[in-house]
Amino acid sequence: PDTAHPNLLISKDQRSLKRIKQRQSLPDNPRRFQYRFCVLGRECFTSGRHFWEVEVGDRKQWNLGVCRENVERKRDVKITPQNGFWTIALLGGHAFHARTDPWSKLTIVKPPKRVGVFLDYERGKVSFYDAIDGLHIYTFSQTPFSGPLWPVFRILTQEPTALTICP
Repeated sequence: PDTAHPNLLISKDQRSLKRIKQRQSLPDNPRRFQYRFCVLGRECFTSGRHFWEVEVGDRKQWNLGVCRENVERKRDVKITPQNGFWTIALLGGHAFHARTDPWSKLTIVKPPKRVGVFLDYERGKVSFYDAIDGLHIYTFSQTPFSGPLWPVFRILTQEPTALTICP
């Protein structure tokens, strides 16, 4: 919670995320995102292979993946690998992109309801899957990771459906 942008509301169990209209009054924290509507996961990774699933439901907009510990949180930077972010995004309910620079358009027949994220730290790979039907969406590869990587979640729009980490 101490990394969440003030317009993001985290559920008590810390698994769900919504954007709210009213900015919350939160303590100043150097880890808190102030410009981008982002929050980091609870656990970081410095080695090994890790997998988690995120329920995106019928949201029209989301952005998720992993980022370095030291990403810029107080001002505007592109969410790209060059700036320490390895993410994919759905924008406007139909435009899928891997957040490369420039963005890589992803062709997906139907928007996934649940996205699987697979991190292989030693091999420098972050892969994304439709977690319900198992289809591969995109892989960032040959990335020499160093230091902690954190799951990162970003939502720009106020929608009834939360972004939820699956148990």
